Parts: sequence; structure tokens; C-alpha cells
Amino acid sequence: MTGVVPADGGGFETPGIADFWQPLVNIGSNGNWSLTRPAVEMLISVAMLGWFFVSVTGKLSVVPTKRQWLAEQVYDFVRNSIARDVIGAKNFRPFIPMVFSVFSLVLVNNVFGVLPFFQFPPTGRVAIPIALTLVVYVTYHVVAVRRKHGFLPYLRSLVPPGLPGWLVPVMFVLELLTFFVVRPVTLALRLFGNMFAGHLLLLVFVVGGEYLLLHGDNLFLRGSGVLSFVFSVVMTFFELFIEFLQAFIFAILTALYLADAVAEEH
Repeated sequence: MTGVVPADGGGFETPGIADFWQPLVNIGSNGNWSLTRPAVEMLISVAMLGWFFVSVTGKLSVVPTKRQWLAEQVYDFVRNSIARDVIGAKNFRPFIPMVFSVFSLVLVNNVFGVLPFFQFPPTGRVAIPIALTLVVYVTYHVVAVRRKHGFLPYLRSLVPPGLPGWLVPVMFVLELLTFFVVRPVTLALRLFGNMFAGHLLLLVFVVGGEYLLLHGDNLFLRGSGVLSFVFSVVMTFFELFIEFLQAFIFAILTALYLADAVAEEH
């Protein structure tokens, strides 16, 4: 970039996928296994959530403390606005812990992307959304199989009744791909894609702004660096909204799939 190349001949290196691979401890002689920063943050989030909710529920009072009020608000939101409204008043109760856990875990790990000292969303590593999706879909299929009293009746239920004979195999393959491939892949990639793109965008504004401010050789470029920092602050607040929205979408889709599993007509 003309005008922003430092005297030593170096140039601006844009953030990329490598910035999301952050091994802290390499395991094994060839380093194929590593304890990464996203894994550590995930473990921290589990410990934080476990401590918070256990400590709050262990000392409940009629007049709630601030922590109890916060826990109750989150629980009521997930219970009433997601689980009950989506799964239905008849079937939602057994699934409250799962939907609540999914929402809380995804939200905290998303928010880690803008928190000081963390500043990295574990959900921006594709393996973590895939792992969460596997939990959701194993539960979904187990519930659906039990509801249909067996695996073969469950597979037969994928095809709507009354179809012409020649259309049954086509519809069965399409439904099989939908329930076993398309839905889980899109559930995982939607969360990963939004967190990855959002964090990468923040990196570009912050790192690019720093580079322009320190290495720009005229007032316009240095002013652009300051403007880039301003945009990074604005984008941080926007990213907070996206992080909550993605946690809500992941939880509500989880509830939708569970509702489909317990529906009378699957």
C-alpha cells in the first residue's frame, strides 16, 4: 500500500485464518495435538457458569440479590420465550436444562470475543460449534427414535404419507439428507461463520488502524488510522448485539428441532 510501507521495506499483514489457531501447549512429539486458547476459554466458561448458577441457586431468597435476579431473568427468558413457546407447553419441561445450557454456554463464549484478556470467541473455531451441534442432534435423534418406538419406524416417518410410489425414494433421500446432514451442518456453520467473520472484522479495524497510525507518512493516513479505531469501537458494540443474537438463534433452533422430535406427526 503506497504511503504506509515502513522504511525497513515491510508491509501491512492482514489478519487471517492463522490468527484463529492459537496453541498454548503442544502435545505429542509431532505437535498434532495441542491445548489451544479456544479450548482453555471453553473450560473457563464452563467453570464460570457452573460456579455462578450453583452459588446462586444454593442461596435463594424471596427478595433476590442482583446475581439471583440476573440468573432468574436469563432462566425465565429461555424457559418462557424459547423452550415453552417453541416446543410447546405440553412437552417443553424435560428440555429446559438443555436449551438453557446451550444458550448460556454459547452466549458466554461469544461474548469472550470482546472481553478484555479474552478477546477471542471460542465459537469462532469451527470444532466447537460442531461439538455443540453434535450434542443437539444426538439428543434430537434419540428423542425422535423413542417417540416413534424404534429406529425403522423413525426412518419411515421421514416420508409423508400419501405420496405416489415413485416419489417415495426421492423424498426419503431428500429428508435423510435434510435431517442428518443439512440441518446439523448449517446449525454449526451459522454460528461459526458469524463469530469468525465478526472477530476478523474487528481485527482488521484494530490492526489496520494501528498500522496506519504508526506507519502512515502523512496526516491523511494517520487520520484514517484514528477513524479505524473509532469504527472498531462502534463495531464492538454491534458485535455484542450479534453475539447475543447468535446465541438466541442457536438456542431457538435447538428448541425447534426438539419440538419436531416430539411432535405427533414427525
